Amino acid sequence: MKKLVVLVLTLALALLSLSALADIRVSNLKVEIDSALKEYAAEYSKTAGFNVEAYSVGGGADYSGSVKAELQAGNMPDIFVIEGLGGYNAWKDYIEDLSDTEFAKNTSVGFVVDGKTYGFPVAVEGFGLAYNKDLLAKAEIDPATLTTTSALKAAFEKLDGMKEELGIDAVVSMATSVAGGMTWVTGNQNFSAYLSCGLPYGDMTVIDKMLAGEIDRDRLTAYATFVDLLFTYSDQNILLNGNYDDNVNAFATGKTVFCHQGNWIDPSLAAMKAEGMEIPAMGFIGEVMFDDQEITGLMVSAPSWYVVNSQSPNKAEAIKFLEDMVATDAGQDYMVNKAGMVPAFSNVTLEPAGDLSKDVMKAAGAGDIYSWGFGYLPDGFGQNNLGPIFELLAQKAITVDEFVEMVAAQATEIPALVAK
Repeated sequence: MKKLVVLVLTLALALLSLSALADIRVSNLKVEIDSALKEYAAEYSKTAGFNVEAYSVGGGADYSGSVKAELQAGNMPDIFVIEGLGGYNAWKDYIEDLSDTEFAKNTSVGFVVDGKTYGFPVAVEGFGLAYNKDLLAKAEIDPATLTTTSALKAAFEKLDGMKEELGIDAVVSMATSVAGGMTWVTGNQNFSAYLSCGLPYGDMTVIDKMLAGEIDRDRLTAYATFVDLLFTYSDQNILLNGNYDDNVNAFATGKTVFCHQGNWIDPSLAAMKAEGMEIPAMGFIGEVMFDDQEITGLMVSAPSWYVVNSQSPNKAEAIKFLEDMVATDAGQDYMVNKAGMVPAFSNVTLEPAGDLSKDVMKAAGAGDIYSWGFGYLPDGFGQNNLGPIFELLAQKAITVDEFVEMVAAQATEIPALVAK
């Protein structure tokens, strides 16, 4: 009987010890790294002295809205994501100063406001038009020549005339629909080409003008013409109805020659390859939105940042988790090998395996890059205000000129949104 009592007490103490462990919650925006992040968090928890629960909200879902809902429910995550100044302004009362952390000293792309580092860069990412090397070679098209809108149009026309020969359904895989959750691609990622493409890295000229409620009409018309070209030669079902998986799968299976996405699709491609699918060799060309200026570089930036909830009782543990991701072999292996990301930290020397990530790393190393700008716009503006306009253009419900007018009208709303 005495042994039974001792056993019961021992189990009770063990359960009490487990329940005393801090549980930190990590809210992640990049759904494509969900399984890798969860695996890393689980392994880390085994020896950390506290439990890490990672979960993902993204792929078209309203991420900021989900965090706001958690706040209202009294279940705010300990680590969450912002995508730029708009996100920072929306959450600055809940964001911890990370300036004294070791990882802040090892990156040049941390999220900084007034000289203080608040954000841990999730990765360095780049986007443009991914292309199938074999299909372009069969069509005798050199991707290095695709540096202007007219050159791209000529290539699209040639490829469109070779559909049967190449075994493709369409030239481009791109998705725009609000229902498919793809406005983060159009209203955020793609619109950054208008804001920054062809300008010196970090140039704020076009961004500042838009924050003041104005547009560069000639530049926006050139951009809209480029976007309309992509839409015209896209698989129309994917364009108008498709989601992320549809977008990527058509390209991965050789049904399109180009795919408008970023190197963040590398983990998805690696998963397909692991399941026995033959994945084509691929590379990137840039957002070639001009005829009077050649574009050879890619849009490259830290697209988002982890921030620590300053009002969390577990913020010290949350910072330790982020520090481990950068400082240890296991953390670096997770970032580069498991999640397939281009590291944003100078002390990480591993190189990614994916073709697209290698192209991004090469472009970044050569300085042949343009910055992203959508993060400076009000929180949710790209997806909610601009995304539906892209969908209308894709549907041919509006013309290029009408697209320009509608974007210009939305821009006039920005100063009031910023002032809130």
